[in-house]
Amino acid sequence: MQENDTLKLLRECDAGVKMGVASINDVIADVRNDQMRNMLADCRNQHETLLSEIKTKLDEYCDKGKQPAPAAKGMSWIKTNVKMALDESDKTIADLITDGCNMGVKSLHRYLNQYSAADSDSKGIANRLIKLEDDLSIGMRQYL
Repeated sequence: MQENDTLKLLRECDAGVKMGVASINDVIADVRNDQMRNMLADCRNQHETLLSEIKTKLDEYCDKGKQPAPAAKGMSWIKTNVKMALDESDKTIADLITDGCNMGVKSLHRYLNQYSAADSDSKGIANRLIKLEDDLSIGMRQYL
C-alpha cells in the first residue's frame, strides 16, 4: 500500500509542478514589474528543481510520471488568454497566478490525505510544493 500511495502522490506532484511551470511561462513575458517578474522566475526555477527531484524518485519506480490533465491545461490556457485579452496588467497576472496557486494547494492537500500511506520523502516533496505555491500566492497579493 505504501509503495502504491507513494507512486500516486509523486505522479500528482509531477503533474502539479508541470502545471505550475506552464502557468508561469504563459504569463511571465507580459509582466511589467521587474520585482514581480523576478518573483515568478525564481518560483519557476524552484519548481523546476523540485521537478528534477520528483523525476529522480519516479525513476526509482520505473515510472514516467504524469502530465497535467488536458482539460485542466486547456481551461487554464483559455482563462489566461481571455483575461489577458481584456486587461494585460500585472494585476490580472497576479490574479491568475493566485488562483492557480490556490487550486494547486487545495489539490495537493487532497492528495496528501488521499495517499496517506505514501513514504515520508514523497510527503515532504508535496509539502514543499505546497509551501512554494503558498509563498507565491502571498507574494502576488501586493500586485492585486
